[in-house]
Amino acid sequence: MTDLWGRLTALLGDAERPARYINHEWGCTYKPDEPYRFCMVYPDTYELGQANQAIRILCNVVNEQAGMAAERAFLPAPEFCDLMREKGLPLFSLESCAPLIEFDVVGITLPHELAATNVLETLDLAGIPLRSVDRGESDPLVFAGGPCAFNPEPYAPFFDAFSIGEGEESVPEMLALHRSLKERGASRTEMLRELAKLPGCYVPSLYDWAGEAEAQDAGSWIRPKHEDLPTEFTKRLFDGFADSPAWEPCIVPFTEAVHDRLNVEILRGCTRGCRFCQAGMMYRPVRERSADNIVESVIKGLEETGYDEVSLTSLSSTDHSQIADILTRLNRACEGKGIRISIPSQRLDSFGVDMAGLVAGQKKGGLTFAPEAGTQRLRDVINKNVTEDDLFSAIDAAFEAGWRRCKLYFMIGLPTETDDDIKGIASLAQRAYDRAKAAVPPEQRGHVRMSVSCALFVPKAQTPFQWDGQIPPEEAMRRVNLLRSSVKYRAVDVHWHDPSTSFIEAVMSRGGRECADWVERAWEHGARFDAWSESFDQAAWDAASEELGFDPVSVAQRSYDLSYVMPWNHISTGVSNAFMRLERKRADAGETTPDCSFTSCTACGACPVLDTDIVTREVRHA
Repeated sequence: MTDLWGRLTALLGDAERPARYINHEWGCTYKPDEPYRFCMVYPDTYELGQANQAIRILCNVVNEQAGMAAERAFLPAPEFCDLMREKGLPLFSLESCAPLIEFDVVGITLPHELAATNVLETLDLAGIPLRSVDRGESDPLVFAGGPCAFNPEPYAPFFDAFSIGEGEESVPEMLALHRSLKERGASRTEMLRELAKLPGCYVPSLYDWAGEAEAQDAGSWIRPKHEDLPTEFTKRLFDGFADSPAWEPCIVPFTEAVHDRLNVEILRGCTRGCRFCQAGMMYRPVRERSADNIVESVIKGLEETGYDEVSLTSLSSTDHSQIADILTRLNRACEGKGIRISIPSQRLDSFGVDMAGLVAGQKKGGLTFAPEAGTQRLRDVINKNVTEDDLFSAIDAAFEAGWRRCKLYFMIGLPTETDDDIKGIASLAQRAYDRAKAAVPPEQRGHVRMSVSCALFVPKAQTPFQWDGQIPPEEAMRRVNLLRSSVKYRAVDVHWHDPSTSFIEAVMSRGGRECADWVERAWEHGARFDAWSESFDQAAWDAASEELGFDPVSVAQRSYDLSYVMPWNHISTGVSNAFMRLERKRADAGETTPDCSFTSCTACGACPVLDTDIVTREVRHA
């Protein structure tokens, strides 16, 4: 493979952070002599991508395969992208500094909807044709996976294949098949036909896109071009997760990165059932690793990496049935070593006095709790299953245990929301601040800080709220201003997300294949790094809409009848549409649904469809 290092070093003096672009970090794997090569790409800068779980897991599992090498690549910062284009330097892998176009397969994870234009920036900088139909026999296959693959259609023309679901087993299978086909001299078309036969592998070029009326009649937006092609794609599940080692070899970066610490995944899946939450549907069922596995892995990971902080990651870490035992043992093992043990996701109803004493040891940073809504009525609508008393008990426990800063996370624009619910956010935050002050000694009350962070509700594919439209950006700002005027305490800070970027998220979450032209045209107008507030260019997206005659407002804001067939109907998380429709009806009635990992089966469909079951180490207690 071509070594671009000599050409790259000539440019590093002009790079803002040169360490983004060099190799040989502690823990990296370099296999230069393997005949088959895979490059895993995060479509944003090194600082954001290096901690990504998919990058670490998939590079590790591919590098374990005989005859295969996996390398990493990240999108350079915007100004360095421009410099590389000016100098004719293509996008390269980190380990061998080789052009991406020379790899056998390039895999791009789709972490969030605002990364769409970065996918095109990645492909273009690599010299790979943007659309699958334009790639030749010598071009690498381009795979995608990640959360946005559960509605792949806005990205469909840009990828040769999608891996739906968890990739520990499916990605090596896809690569092994491609390798054998390549060795036999199969054509690109033959390769795609064979890949389409693998469970959980979606090859969009083999399917025509239907019109709306036809799709509603047929129950699907895709029409297979050949009779032997599957018409439904169920996510792959790594059924061995619960018994797999929690220690995943990881890289220690040279430069500061986001979440620069040891991350240990202690459980996968969440069945709390929040009706807005895609991850809660996407990663079902719950599977816990054992306390012994987790504790041993944390200790080994700290020894291997030298980190002084470990994060016990999952969608809901305090739900782990052995979490108290895990924290007790880790605090004992790390005592006196200056190591912080943190849990990024604390449930209000799980954070009591005992938990407050176990989390973070002597190093108390800030805590984040997510009531999501300001009134109990709306919390019941979204199935949050927490109360004001849960919040106040958590605040009492945290501030009595030494915390002095707390952020409360809410959403605005949730289905059925009224102005009273917005005012309820202000009231709840102010009362939470009062509880926090009352829980600390009088001389420390001036250090108490409470902030409110508000995101605009984005209707996500594969959730009970997928049929609900997003409120317009101007209405979102009206509600933000109502909230700001309702907060009377100067000590309670209110922050909010930009409704313009949330609007793009909603279009990409709910749209069909027609959105691909919109993304490409916006990118041509300069849209990239849309998740960065300083880079987001509303004019580029507006120009794309006008030139194409595309109406993104109808995609983001239109509400549908529950019988409407959505553009991702052929992609399945295992959770049935019947269950999601029932959940949406329960939302209107204000009825809640319990967590099946604490009680009994709620008939979502995931376990029988995926031929699996919930794995908890002990009985969970609410």
